[in-house]
Amino acid sequence: MTAISLIPPGLPLVLGALLLPLCTARLRALLVLGLPLLVLALVWQLPAGAVLSIDFLGHELAPLSDSKLARLFATVFAIMAFAGGLFGLNHMRVAELSAAMISAGSAIGIAFAGDLVTLLVFWEALALASTLLVWSTRTPQSRDAGLRYLVLHLFGGVLLLAGIIGQVAATGSVAFTAMALDSPAQWLILAGFLINAGAPPLSAWLPDAYPEASPGGMVALSAFTTKAAVFVLLTGFPGADILIAFGLYMVFYGIVYALLENDMRRILAYSIINQVGFMIVGIGIGTEMALNGAAAHAFTHIIYKALLLMSAGSVLYMTGKRKCTDLGGLFQSMPLTAICGIIGALAISSFPLTSGFISKSMISQSAADQHLTFVWFMLVAASAGVFLHAGIKFPWFVFFQKDSGLRPPDPPLNMRLGMILFAFLCIALGAWPAPLYNLLPYPVDYAPYTYAHVISMLQLLLFSGLAFFIMLPYLKRTLTITLDWDWFYRRLLPRAACPLVRALDAWQRRCSIDTLRHISHFLGALFLYHGPQGVLARTWATGSMVLWVVILLGIYLLAYYF
Repeated sequence: MTAISLIPPGLPLVLGALLLPLCTARLRALLVLGLPLLVLALVWQLPAGAVLSIDFLGHELAPLSDSKLARLFATVFAIMAFAGGLFGLNHMRVAELSAAMISAGSAIGIAFAGDLVTLLVFWEALALASTLLVWSTRTPQSRDAGLRYLVLHLFGGVLLLAGIIGQVAATGSVAFTAMALDSPAQWLILAGFLINAGAPPLSAWLPDAYPEASPGGMVALSAFTTKAAVFVLLTGFPGADILIAFGLYMVFYGIVYALLENDMRRILAYSIINQVGFMIVGIGIGTEMALNGAAAHAFTHIIYKALLLMSAGSVLYMTGKRKCTDLGGLFQSMPLTAICGIIGALAISSFPLTSGFISKSMISQSAADQHLTFVWFMLVAASAGVFLHAGIKFPWFVFFQKDSGLRPPDPPLNMRLGMILFAFLCIALGAWPAPLYNLLPYPVDYAPYTYAHVISMLQLLLFSGLAFFIMLPYLKRTLTITLDWDWFYRRLLPRAACPLVRALDAWQRRCSIDTLRHISHFLGALFLYHGPQGVLARTWATGSMVLWVVILLGIYLLAYYF
């Protein structure tokens, strides 16, 4: 076993990202496209079952612990880093490209983390890099959304840290293995994982933050945070029954809000939650078929969701518009973008001969095999809902319906190549699923292309399409805002704080008690700094601060490994 065979595969991406600001444009493009391919090679030259151990404060850490599941996720993360870099090369800022590469490297680091300490380091690096991706558009909306994103993910990180401390105190081990949810520490770890997965009630951060990123930034955001959460749930909590309930909620939450949305990128953001819900249901079922299905669906979802977002991002890049009410008829001047968007829409709808067909059905089949009738019925109903909001609504309102009069051409060559690559993979995986099935963690005994399965899926999609066009007058959107769970902490809490502070001030004057005066001053200070018009809500150079945090983190990673 050589030294190079034990290099943590995500590390070159993180280190390369720190070098990007120092490079010329040509060298920068070489790094953005070459490093993901190098990482992919490193992933596949790892000896089976390779483990790199480091002694840290009396505990044995494993920053590199190979498994079939880790190799599967690392492979698709590396592919996503390459295609996302190719797509964003002409319009993403240098800091944004760096953040996307750090996100990819951190996600790969999570996939190979064999201990909870390494997992936490890469977990927080991913949160910081993702925040930079949101902030990189430098608009007031992205600044505020990025700040809310950062606060929620730091909160999830704190929960995860508290759970890890409790787990280590209870077991004396930092190993990251399957847990039984029999202690408060393990429930805290689960809560930290579910926040990154977009589970209720903190689901709104995803459609709040992701659409504020650049076209290439949202493509990168869609792949790493939620799918890294799916990976850790697959590793840490397979068969946890509570995940079935969480997953079903996410499935229908995403459908309902996507049908209500007018913003094409928010439609696709809610669709991410919907699709992750399918994966979490599979993890909750916990059989080998279900876990294979969740892992396979995470792999295919990264590809077809990125393709959909590339299509939507190309429209935004060429027109500057993102509302469905402002778009339509673009297939006339953007035929390649429309075709790629339709292929992505068919894949997410599980149309035969596309990638979604050979992965999502494994989850439904596992529910049937376990006689979970209600779960199976809900998943089938949800499959029809997916076709309504992502399979038909997105391409219909953006590329067809009325003629908006816009005639932009297809996007630049690099963006077209990124879409073509992922459109090809959507069809190739759907037509030839064996290579993907061979990568799954358990032996696959499943044939997706049976007569009954193909006919039933075509019938489901046909009648879903018929329902869409019958209900089309009710599905046309207007310029409205959809209220979500984030209303409670964005609007209700700040409004409730004002009368609370005034009431405490009045109580203080009546009682003349020093303790009440101190409490009032403390709450007043909190409101001054954190309220809607507070000091910390104003424009600060937070991007520079986080960039330095990322640089210091890179230095820490160097010291950690070497």
